[in-house]
Amino acid sequence: MTDPVRRLTPVVRLAPAKINLTLAVVGRRGDGFHDLHSVVVPLALADRLSIAPQPAGHDTLHVTGFDPGSNGENLILRAFASTRAAARNSWPGAPAAPPALAARLDKRIPVAAGLGGGSSDAAAAIDGALEAWGATLAPGDRVALAAAIGSDVPLFMAAGPALVEGRGERVTPLHGVRRRGGEAVPGVLLVTPAVAVHTAAVFAAWSAGAMGEPGIARRTSEHFASEFGSGLGVGQLIERAAVLASANDLAPAAAVVVPQLVPFRRAVMRLLGRPVGLSGSGPTLWVLYPSLDDAQGAAMAVTEAIGAGRLSGPGNAPPFVTATTIAPAADAQPEGATGAETRRSEA
Repeated sequence: MTDPVRRLTPVVRLAPAKINLTLAVVGRRGDGFHDLHSVVVPLALADRLSIAPQPAGHDTLHVTGFDPGSNGENLILRAFASTRAAARNSWPGAPAAPPALAARLDKRIPVAAGLGGGSSDAAAAIDGALEAWGATLAPGDRVALAAAIGSDVPLFMAAGPALVEGRGERVTPLHGVRRRGGEAVPGVLLVTPAVAVHTAAVFAAWSAGAMGEPGIARRTSEHFASEFGSGLGVGQLIERAAVLASANDLAPAAAVVVPQLVPFRRAVMRLLGRPVGLSGSGPTLWVLYPSLDDAQGAAMAVTEAIGAGRLSGPGNAPPFVTATTIAPAADAQPEGATGAETRRSEA
């Protein structure tokens, strides 16, 4: 009889970063979490996760790039264990448990930065483990598994722009950016100060009263979710940048946790002359541009200002600065383009 483990193959998954274009804290739940209303977009910036089954031993993880912390706290290994339990009866070697996995993570997304890197890694681990084992889970079971691992993990099952509600478990895909033929994908400048900001500390500050005027971010988020659900042109999205940059209920709380974040954000705004938003609980700042080229020019300007001592951020090291793009939904293509035209443009 053929050993089912020997027939399994390695897989690779990209785990994208995200930014919150809006984030409204609707209220505190009875389970200790908070209800949210947030419009989120994935980015081209992504971690790279390689997974290979191994015939013996236990799950292992080797990381290069940003340090995600100890393996005991890593969501990838938790995702492997939870997925193994959920998929035990659906892989070719059942009823035996699926084999151990050896994983390598190229960590390109800063940690504890409001970019969702750890949660995205966990979603990639779920999907990659299932493929590596040749196992299946119903879509609803995948989402439930993701939600049990972390509040932000279900978001990354959407594979595109989404409205996130509840504590993160309710995810509604949105059309997102509607590009005309030949129009560039929107660029995003990311500036991440060299200081870790833990979500729990920011929510604790919010609960203690560090919040803006109630209802404003929620109204903005609800209106924008309706617009983004139907699709917005690149220019229309950029026109809304100032409103979006002010629609984060956690910004006052993040400023309590990291007081230097406020003057740094203002300095970046003065330097670039554009609205600057905060992603999630921070500390990453985002700026929208019509194209990647524009975002790369801004990244150069920020990097030069830091090097010249004209711009300094919180932390004991220079900020992480990069230009990326908003990742389109999996089935998105420019208006007027055929499937063949889209494939050629991506080749």
